[in-house]
Amino acid sequence: MRSRTGATHAGAFDVAYLTCLPNMTVMAAADEAELRRRFWKKLKGLAARLPFAEDLIAAHYCAFDRQTPLHVKAVLVGAVAYFVLPTDFIPDVLPIIGYSDDAAVLAAAIKLVSSHIKPDHREAAQQTLARLRSA
Repeated sequence: MRSRTGATHAGAFDVAYLTCLPNMTVMAAADEAELRRRFWKKLKGLAARLPFAEDLIAAHYCAFDRQTPLHVKAVLVGAVAYFVLPTDFIPDVLPIIGYSDDAAVLAAAIKLVSSHIKPDHREAAQQTLARLRSA
């Protein structure tokens, strides 16, 4: 927000958001490795049936790309973690609607940071998905 003098002032939301960002960088390597392991384990069994699998994989690749800005990583890791976690708003075991909340969270995350998901992430996701579906 700009004041009449042209100075920029952070709002309460901005300050709260910026103070939580350093905590995202503290994510232990073990936590990251566990998230990745659980992601691939869950995705392998669902790749052929999940209509948003390509977007999910592209989001994963972008989230763990070293060149991705921290705020983008935070959004995408949150979406990937929501997919991986066993507890969510709509249980994944429910036929047809079980993954609708996961798709909604992913769609919202991608909409927020779509400019950071590069063609390389999308291409790698397509190749990975093709391998998973043929296996």
